[in-house]
Amino acid sequence: MTVLESVPTKLIVRIALLSLVAVLVQETVISKISIFGVDADITPLVVMSIGLLCGSMTGAVTGFFIGLMVDTVLVQTLGVTSLLYITIGYWTGRLRELRDPAHGLIPVACGAAATAVTGIGMTVIQFLLGVDAPVSLLLAQQIFLTILVNTLISLPVYAIVRRFINPALPDDPRRRRRRAYTTGGLSPLQSRSQRVTGPINRGTTPAGR
Repeated sequence: MTVLESVPTKLIVRIALLSLVAVLVQETVISKISIFGVDADITPLVVMSIGLLCGSMTGAVTGFFIGLMVDTVLVQTLGVTSLLYITIGYWTGRLRELRDPAHGLIPVACGAAATAVTGIGMTVIQFLLGVDAPVSLLLAQQIFLTILVNTLISLPVYAIVRRFINPALPDDPRRRRRRAYTTGGLSPLQSRSQRVTGPINRGTTPAGR
């Protein structure tokens, strides 16, 4: 069974539509807006969000196609952005699969890491390919400011992605258990006596002692 065969069709359609819109909005609108002298980049944040929500393989495949679209639109070496986005999508997906993080600030940390991988990775790859992009203090400053801006917008981007694809996500047993614990369900850490008869009164002692 291939990766796409294991993913619901409606989820594939939503991810494909979201990826296309993200690239178009990034290159036609967001790239024209300067914040602190740099442009925000939502495409690695979208890949990161898909990885956290859907898992490693879906995140990696999404990263490949979004990276391919970015390289095509910008008329640059095909596969460079895809390589970086595959890494982002896969490892954020592995974080979900191994740790199942529930903290609300996880998308912020992952957004900062994804932007750092994109900025630093692109610089290293261009250097290895012999592209005339000299490493300087100004370049390092631009990368740092881009990471800062993307960190600020990572949570809203994650919330939009989650809201859009959540109706198509298959039900996750771990998510059901987490909801049960937070809404008053029984926790497996409770003892059997607490679940059946309530807390034991430690203040009484048997007669004769």
